[in-house]
Amino acid sequence: MRGVRVTVVSTRGSAPREAGTQMLVTVDGIEGTIGGGALEWEAMAEARRMLADGRGTDTRQMALGPGLGQCCGGAVTLRFEVAEALERGEGAPAWIWGAGHVGRALVSVLAPLPDLSVTWVDTAAERFPAAIAQGVAKLIAADPPRLMPHAPGNAHHLILTYSHDIDLALCDAALRRGFATCGLIGSETKWARFRSRLAALGHADAEISRIDCPIGDPGLGKHPQAIAVGVAARLLKEQLHKESAGRPVRQG
Repeated sequence: MRGVRVTVVSTRGSAPREAGTQMLVTVDGIEGTIGGGALEWEAMAEARRMLADGRGTDTRQMALGPGLGQCCGGAVTLRFEVAEALERGEGAPAWIWGAGHVGRALVSVLAPLPDLSVTWVDTAAERFPAAIAQGVAKLIAADPPRLMPHAPGNAHHLILTYSHDIDLALCDAALRRGFATCGLIGSETKWARFRSRLAALGHADAEISRIDCPIGDPGLGKHPQAIAVGVAARLLKEQLHKESAGRPVRQG
Protein backbone atom coordinates (compact mmCIF):
# COMPACT_ATOMS: atom_id res chain seq x y z
CA MET A 1 0.00 0.00 0.00
CA ARG A 2 1.80 3.11 -1.24
CA GLY A 3 2.03 6.00 1.18
CA VAL A 4 4.45 8.34 2.89
CA ARG A 5 6.35 7.09 5.91
CA VAL A 6 6.84 9.80 8.53
CA THR A 7 9.70 9.22 10.98
CA VAL A 8 10.62 11.22 14.08
CA VAL A 9 14.33 11.75 13.40
CA SER A 10 15.13 13.76 16.52
CA THR A 11 13.49 15.66 19.36
CA ARG A 12 14.43 18.68 21.45
CA GLY A 13 12.78 19.42 24.75
CA SER A 14 9.38 17.93 25.49
CA ALA A 15 7.88 15.90 22.62
CA PRO A 16 4.94 13.47 22.37
CA ARG A 17 6.97 10.55 20.96
CA GLU A 18 10.62 9.51 20.90
CA ALA A 19 13.07 9.44 17.95
CA GLY A 20 12.47 6.46 15.68
CA THR A 21 8.66 6.57 16.00
CA GLN A 22 6.90 6.18 12.65
CA MET A 23 3.53 6.38 10.95
CA LEU A 24 2.48 5.57 7.40
CA VAL A 25 0.13 8.03 5.71
CA THR A 26 -1.93 6.99 2.68
CA VAL A 27 -4.51 8.95 0.70
CA ASP A 28 -7.35 7.74 2.92
CA GLY A 29 -5.80 6.37 6.11
CA ILE A 30 -2.88 6.10 8.51
CA GLU A 31 -1.00 3.33 10.31
CA GLY A 32 0.87 4.07 13.52
CA THR A 33 1.13 7.41 15.30
CA ILE A 34 3.78 10.03 16.02
CA GLY A 35 1.87 11.42 18.97
CA GLY A 36 -1.45 12.76 17.79
CA GLY A 37 -2.65 16.34 18.06
CA ALA A 38 -1.74 19.20 15.76
CA LEU A 39 1.74 17.79 15.07
CA GLU A 40 0.32 14.59 13.62
CA TRP A 41 -2.40 16.47 11.73
CA GLU A 42 0.16 18.74 10.06
CA ALA A 43 2.43 15.77 9.29
CA MET A 44 -0.50 13.94 7.65
CA ALA A 45 -1.31 17.02 5.56
CA GLU A 46 2.32 17.35 4.42
CA ALA A 47 2.50 13.64 3.57
CA ARG A 48 -0.64 13.88 1.43
CA ARG A 49 0.72 16.95 -0.33
CA MET A 50 3.76 14.82 -1.22
CA LEU A 51 1.53 12.06 -2.59
CA ALA A 52 -0.32 14.65 -4.68
CA ASP A 53 2.72 16.46 -6.12
CA GLY A 54 4.99 13.42 -6.54
CA ARG A 55 7.83 14.36 -4.19
CA GLY A 56 9.81 11.37 -2.89
CA THR A 57 11.41 12.74 0.29
CA ASP A 58 11.30 15.77 2.55
CA THR A 59 12.49 16.83 6.02
CA ARG A 60 10.78 19.33 8.29
CA GLN A 61 11.44 20.71 11.74
CA MET A 62 8.32 21.55 13.72
CA ALA A 63 8.14 23.57 16.93
CA LEU A 64 5.49 22.32 19.34
CA GLY A 65 4.70 25.70 20.85
CA PRO A 66 2.34 28.44 19.73
CA GLY A 67 2.75 27.62 16.04
CA LEU A 68 0.99 24.28 16.40
CA GLY A 69 -1.03 25.13 19.47
CA GLN A 70 0.56 22.33 21.53
CA CYS A 71 1.86 22.83 25.04
CA CYS A 72 4.79 20.39 24.82
CA GLY A 73 7.21 23.27 24.24
CA GLY A 74 9.82 21.24 22.38
CA ALA A 75 10.54 20.58 18.71
CA VAL A 76 10.76 17.56 16.45
CA THR A 77 12.48 16.85 13.15
CA LEU A 78 10.42 14.69 10.80
CA ARG A 79 11.57 12.75 7.74
CA PHE A 80 9.01 12.09 4.99
CA GLU A 81 9.63 9.37 2.38
CA VAL A 82 7.44 7.48 -0.07
CA ALA A 83 7.18 3.88 1.17
CA GLU A 84 5.01 0.77 1.17
CA ALA A 85 5.16 -0.01 4.89
CA LEU A 86 6.50 1.00 8.28
CA GLU A 87 9.99 -0.13 9.19
CA ARG A 88 9.90 -2.65 12.00
CA GLY A 89 13.06 -3.36 13.94
CA GLU A 90 13.76 -6.66 15.63
CA GLY A 91 11.99 -6.49 18.96
CA ALA A 92 12.09 -8.99 21.80
CA PRO A 93 10.72 -12.32 20.52
CA ALA A 94 7.22 -13.17 21.77
CA TRP A 95 5.90 -16.63 20.82
CA ILE A 96 2.15 -17.14 21.16
CA TRP A 97 1.10 -20.79 21.16
CA GLY A 98 -2.57 -21.08 20.21
CA ALA A 99 -4.91 -19.13 17.92
CA GLY A 100 -8.11 -19.31 19.95
CA HIS A 101 -9.94 -16.37 21.51
CA VAL A 102 -7.15 -15.47 23.94
CA GLY A 103 -4.44 -15.97 21.34
CA ARG A 104 -6.24 -13.63 18.95
CA ALA A 105 -6.69 -11.02 21.67
CA LEU A 106 -3.00 -11.25 22.58
CA VAL A 107 -1.89 -10.76 18.98
CA SER A 108 -4.21 -7.77 18.54
CA VAL A 109 -2.64 -6.08 21.57
CA LEU A 110 1.00 -7.17 21.22
CA ALA A 111 1.53 -6.92 17.45
CA PRO A 112 1.49 -3.08 17.30
CA LEU A 113 4.05 -2.73 20.09
CA PRO A 114 7.41 -1.66 18.61
CA ASP A 115 9.55 -3.55 21.11
CA LEU A 116 8.12 -7.02 20.40
CA SER A 117 8.46 -9.40 17.47
CA VAL A 118 5.49 -11.79 17.47
CA THR A 119 5.48 -15.39 16.26
CA TRP A 120 2.09 -17.16 16.30
CA VAL A 121 1.83 -20.94 16.30
CA ASP A 122 -1.07 -23.38 15.93
CA THR A 123 -1.74 -26.79 14.45
CA ALA A 124 -3.73 -25.91 11.31
CA ALA A 125 -4.26 -22.97 8.95
CA GLU A 126 -8.00 -22.83 9.62
CA ARG A 127 -7.37 -22.12 13.30
CA PHE A 128 -5.99 -18.65 12.40
CA PRO A 129 -8.12 -15.65 11.42
CA ALA A 130 -8.27 -14.72 7.74
CA ALA A 131 -6.36 -11.46 8.34
CA ILE A 132 -3.28 -11.29 10.56
CA ALA A 133 -1.55 -8.12 11.72
CA GLN A 134 1.42 -6.99 9.66
CA GLY A 135 4.73 -8.22 11.02
CA VAL A 136 3.33 -11.28 12.80
CA ALA A 137 5.00 -14.54 11.72
CA LYS A 138 2.42 -17.34 11.39
CA LEU A 139 3.71 -20.90 11.87
CA ILE A 140 1.66 -24.04 11.34
CA ALA A 141 2.89 -27.15 13.14
CA ALA A 142 1.08 -30.46 13.53
CA ASP A 143 3.18 -31.05 16.66
CA PRO A 144 3.90 -27.58 18.17
CA PRO A 145 6.33 -28.73 20.92
CA ARG A 146 8.75 -29.83 18.19
CA LEU A 147 9.08 -26.15 17.21
CA MET A 148 10.22 -25.07 20.67
CA PRO A 149 13.95 -25.75 20.05
CA HIS A 150 13.75 -23.30 17.12
CA ALA A 151 12.54 -20.45 19.35
CA PRO A 152 15.20 -18.00 20.57
CA GLY A 153 16.51 -18.71 24.05
CA ASN A 154 15.42 -15.21 25.14
CA ALA A 155 11.83 -15.55 23.88
CA HIS A 156 8.70 -14.68 25.85
CA HIS A 157 6.32 -17.65 25.56
CA LEU A 158 2.55 -17.55 26.05
CA ILE A 159 1.02 -21.03 26.04
CA LEU A 160 -2.74 -21.23 25.46
CA THR A 161 -3.60 -24.00 23.01
CA TYR A 162 -6.86 -25.93 22.78
CA SER A 163 -5.25 -29.00 24.38
CA HIS A 164 -3.96 -29.53 27.93
CA ASP A 165 -1.67 -32.25 26.59
CA ILE A 166 -0.10 -29.84 24.09
CA ASP A 167 0.17 -27.17 26.80
CA LEU A 168 2.01 -29.59 29.09
CA ALA A 169 4.38 -30.69 26.32
CA LEU A 170 5.10 -27.05 25.48
CA CYS A 171 5.88 -26.24 29.12
CA ASP A 172 8.25 -29.22 29.24
CA ALA A 173 9.90 -28.16 25.96
CA ALA A 174 10.22 -24.53 27.11
CA LEU A 175 11.95 -25.57 30.33
CA ARG A 176 14.41 -27.64 28.32
CA ARG A 177 14.99 -24.86 25.77
CA GLY A 178 15.25 -21.88 28.12
CA PHE A 179 13.32 -18.61 27.92
CA ALA A 180 13.05 -15.04 29.12
CA THR A 181 9.52 -15.51 30.45
CA CYS A 182 6.86 -18.18 30.03
CA GLY A 183 3.15 -17.93 30.80
CA LEU A 184 0.49 -20.64 30.82
CA ILE A 185 -3.23 -19.98 30.71
CA GLY A 186 -5.15 -21.95 33.30
CA SER A 187 -6.67 -22.28 36.73
CA GLU A 188 -4.96 -23.05 40.03
CA THR A 189 -6.12 -26.66 39.66
CA LYS A 190 -4.59 -26.96 36.20
CA TRP A 191 -1.31 -25.45 37.40
CA ALA A 192 -1.11 -27.74 40.43
CA ARG A 193 -1.54 -30.73 38.13
CA PHE A 194 1.05 -29.38 35.69
CA ARG A 195 3.58 -28.70 38.45
CA SER A 196 3.33 -32.32 39.56
CA ARG A 197 3.68 -33.66 36.03
CA LEU A 198 6.61 -31.36 35.18
CA ALA A 199 8.39 -32.48 38.35
CA ALA A 200 7.84 -36.10 37.29
CA LEU A 201 9.49 -35.20 33.96
CA GLY A 202 12.63 -34.22 35.87
CA HIS A 203 12.32 -30.46 36.23
CA ALA A 204 13.41 -28.79 39.47
CA ASP A 205 10.82 -26.85 41.45
CA ALA A 206 12.75 -23.58 41.06
CA GLU A 207 12.66 -23.91 37.27
CA ILE A 208 9.00 -24.88 37.20
CA SER A 209 8.22 -21.79 39.28
CA ARG A 210 9.51 -19.58 36.45
CA ILE A 211 6.36 -20.39 34.52
CA ASP A 212 3.54 -17.96 35.33
CA CYS A 213 0.05 -19.38 35.67
CA PRO A 214 -2.38 -17.73 35.25
CA ILE A 215 -1.12 -15.18 32.73
CA GLY A 216 -1.90 -11.48 32.76
CA ASP A 217 -3.44 -9.72 35.75
CA PRO A 218 -6.21 -11.77 37.41
CA GLY A 219 -7.59 -8.55 38.89
CA LEU A 220 -8.61 -7.40 35.40
CA GLY A 221 -10.91 -10.38 34.87
CA LYS A 222 -11.04 -13.33 32.48
CA HIS A 223 -12.21 -11.65 29.28
CA PRO A 224 -9.69 -12.44 26.49
CA GLN A 225 -8.97 -8.76 25.87
CA ALA A 226 -8.50 -8.13 29.60
CA ILE A 227 -6.04 -11.02 29.76
CA ALA A 228 -4.19 -9.56 26.78
CA VAL A 229 -3.97 -6.12 28.39
CA GLY A 230 -2.51 -7.65 31.56
CA VAL A 231 0.04 -9.66 29.58
CA ALA A 232 1.06 -6.63 27.52
CA ALA A 233 1.56 -4.55 30.68
CA ARG A 234 3.85 -7.19 32.20
CA LEU A 235 5.91 -7.53 29.02
CA LEU A 236 6.28 -3.76 28.67
CA LYS A 237 7.44 -3.51 32.28
CA GLU A 238 9.91 -6.33 31.62
CA GLN A 239 11.34 -4.49 28.61
CA LEU A 240 11.55 -1.16 30.45
CA HIS A 241 13.31 -2.85 33.35
CA LYS A 242 15.91 -4.35 31.01
CA GLU A 243 16.45 -1.01 29.27
CA SER A 244 16.89 0.89 32.53
CA ALA A 245 19.23 -1.81 33.88
CA GLY A 246 21.38 -1.44 30.78
CA ARG A 247 21.80 2.32 31.07
CA PRO A 248 25.06 3.59 32.62
CA VAL A 249 24.77 5.02 36.12
CA ARG A 250 26.10 8.56 36.35
CA GLN A 251 27.27 9.81 39.72
CA GLY A 252 27.78 13.31 40.88
